[in-house]
Amino acid sequence: MEIFFIYKRKKNQPYYTNRHICFLLQYHLVLVTKYRKPVLTGPVKDMVYRLIHEVFDDRDLNILEINGEPDHIHILYESDPFTSPGELVNVLKSKTSRYTRKEYGDTLLKKYYWKPVF
Repeated sequence: MEIFFIYKRKKNQPYYTNRHICFLLQYHLVLVTKYRKPVLTGPVKDMVYRLIHEVFDDRDLNILEINGEPDHIHILYESDPFTSPGELVNVLKSKTSRYTRKEYGDTLLKKYYWKPVF
């Protein structure tokens, strides 16, 4: 049985409300590439950002800002009280690493990583 919660912001209020709760959870997440290698450029960067947006859209989380450098990404996002930041990081790292290595592991990533890491 799945339970769906609908959260709405009321006018002139910075937080989300429901019948029984009121919250505003904002997280600043920094994801770093393995060994801080500068691989987040060009098509690799585009793919990683697209995958991050997909994960957040699937979980109905709001990305306030996302940017970064070739070796790390900063994500500022709003979450609900039922989404664990640790579990979200696990999903983000697994999905982006798996798809990126599958697509660019033998070409663009080969220069930096000889093992299946990202």
